[in-house]
This record gives sequence, C-alpha cells and structure tokens, in this order.
Amino acid sequence: MTGTIRVGIGGWTFEPWRGTFYPDKLSQKKELAYASEKLTSIEINGTYYSGFKIDTWMKWRDETPDDFVFAVKASRFCTNRKVLSEGNESLERFLDQGLTALGDKLGPINWQFMATKKFDPVDFEGFLKLLPKEKDGVRLRHALEVRSPTFDTQQFYDLAAKYGCAIVFAEDDEAPEWPRIDQPTADFTYARMMSSKPDEPTGMTSAELDGIAKQTRDWAERGDVFAYFIAGAKVRNPAAAMALIEKLG
Repeated sequence: MTGTIRVGIGGWTFEPWRGTFYPDKLSQKKELAYASEKLTSIEINGTYYSGFKIDTWMKWRDETPDDFVFAVKASRFCTNRKVLSEGNESLERFLDQGLTALGDKLGPINWQFMATKKFDPVDFEGFLKLLPKEKDGVRLRHALEVRSPTFDTQQFYDLAAKYGCAIVFAEDDEAPEWPRIDQPTADFTYARMMSSKPDEPTGMTSAELDGIAKQTRDWAERGDVFAYFIAGAKVRNPAAAMALIEKLG
C-alpha cells in the first residue's frame, strides 16, 4: 500500500509572496484559489490564534480543487496550558467552530506544544483521551508536534500509537534541541520542514530536495503523507513545495 503524498505551505497570505509566488496583479481574494492549484495542501495557521465562522470554512472548501486537503493548527488555548487533560472546554470550542464543513478536505489537526511543555505521561494520556476520532460524520486525524526533548522516549511513542496519533516530524536547523521523531505511530505522516534558505531560489538545493523526496516516498509506504514547508526563509517556501511536488512526479 502506498499512501497519497500532499505537499504545501503554512497559510496563504504573506505579502512577500506577491510577485514571487502570486502574480503581481492577482487580487488578494483569489490567493487561496491560486495557491491551491499549485500545491496539494495548506496548513491553516490562523486557527492557532483565533476561531473562524462556519461561512469562512465553507468558503475555503468551495474555493479549492476537489482533491485539495487542509491541515488545521489547533488552538493554543488547548495546548498552552498547565494541565492538558483539563482542556476539554477549549477543545470543544475549537472543534465546534465549523472545521468539519471542510468535509473530505479536512486533513490532520496539528496540536503544537511549546518547548516549555515537558512530557508528563499521565496528563498527556488524559489529553489524548479527549481527542475524538470523528465529528459530524467527518474523520478526525490528530498529529502531535512536541518541542521538548523529554518527549523523545518510547513511552511517548507508545502513547501516540495507542491513540492513533501521528508525531510530527519537525526539522529546523535553527532549533537543534527540538526532538526529530520519526516513528510510525499512525496511518499517516506529518512533516514540517523549517530550514529553507533565502539565497536558494527553491529554498533548498536540488540535492537536498532529492533527499526529502526520498524520505517522503519512504513515509508513503506506511500511509498518507502531509509535508509542509514552514518558517525558515518563508518567502521561498512556495517554490520549495512546488519543486518537491515536481520531483515526486
């Protein structure tokens, strides 16, 4: 079985992309439609800071091609808390805002934890128990992005696998202390590449992108793959994503 590989960027509104990714004269209203024709997925980041109305989710759904998929970054009110297992109210508020209106276009939800959040097995399992497998008839897939080295342990991998959650593979040259965990804990892989360089037109060299393409194909052997070029030299990320899509054929 080979999974579907989707490649994209974080968000679609970024002023320096005008003229480098978006045509100069393209109206801002058409940016999502344009980006979704060039890429196969986008991670929505705005949801980390605030919620959106259901009409907005429906608009995003309708503006993108049929086979396009969004990943959604979970609200910081769910993940930036002292006791994770007590966050049910925030979690319900986040899930109730209308994201299931995306239907088949709803990809994984990325639950991102700050580097200060250390692994507490009891509390973390309590949090994982709160994550529903579906909502409004739409399947929910969960990815865990952890940044404290305390999570780089078999006990965490086992917990993620028990609840069918992917562990985000995050690669950032500027944060070598973040754990780079590549474990098959779910039926999909979620990767965030954060090391694009400003002086490289495609963010990375062709050889570096070949390496990512190989790794991505390996991941696809165990299920679907969602790979995003995020942060780093943000201005180069659309070019990096398009170059990787081309290499993957």
